[in-house]
Amino acid sequence: MRPRSMTGFGRGEAGDSDHSWTVEVRTVNHRFLDQRIIMPRAYAALEERVKKQVAAHQERGRVEVTFGVQGHSPTSPVLSVDLHLAAQYQACLEQLARRLGRADSVSLTHMLTLRDLVTVQEQTPDLDAEWEIMAQALAQALTACTAMREQEGASLKAELLARLDGFSSQVGQIRNAIPEIVHQRQEELKSRVLKLLDGLDVDPMRLSQECALLADKCDVTEEIVRLESHIGQFRGFLESDEPVGRRLDFLLQEFLREVNTLVSKISSGTVAHLGVEMKNEIEKLREQVQNIE
Repeated sequence: MRPRSMTGFGRGEAGDSDHSWTVEVRTVNHRFLDQRIIMPRAYAALEERVKKQVAAHQERGRVEVTFGVQGHSPTSPVLSVDLHLAAQYQACLEQLARRLGRADSVSLTHMLTLRDLVTVQEQTPDLDAEWEIMAQALAQALTACTAMREQEGASLKAELLARLDGFSSQVGQIRNAIPEIVHQRQEELKSRVLKLLDGLDVDPMRLSQECALLADKCDVTEEIVRLESHIGQFRGFLESDEPVGRRLDFLLQEFLREVNTLVSKISSGTVAHLGVEMKNEIEKLREQVQNIE
């Protein structure tokens, strides 16, 4: 099931004969879980329930959840007419028309503008009852979003493993070259020392020992072993059923540290070239890892 991408989209819908709720969930990458809930103001008290349900599906990423209601909303205002007051308004208007000698008829449009004739009563929804419907739509949206994130996560995993194989091959090339590099370094040092000590009586055995000790400093076997261990951990994390994005990112930092160390220890054009390629591969791995939960 892992790894999962932090990028996804899902939509859900649930309702009854009166009205229905639609929910859309959009997610993108983020270091932490950052939620933005968009819903009608009358339902703001349900926001924490929404966040709790989202957190059960996703541990990292920026998540935007949008709620919409169709049909007869439980919060639709109720209008009422004061018929007794309307009759009084009409009588007064007709009396005024007769007194002024006008033949104007009383217009309903005009009467609707009169004070207190029509009142608007805001409705308070039953939040618990509405939540049952909203939660169903939200669950559908989250499930669809998770499926999309898992699908993209599978693609990311395949690409990461392919790049990791390439990186591992480069590490292997350096491992295989270590004996020759150390021997070559030893011979270079011996040649340079002999030039510096030209004409002096030097014990050949002692010279070989000292050059071997100096050449041993360019032995990067320890760094290679650590890199191979990190590569194994990286593969293991990709098979884990837990969020591993942060751990993968940390391992890539360790990859880079070891590569920098071995390149600085070995004065070799071949290794320097491989080091550049390895750093480039690490950067490409990191770009993909940034989107893994």
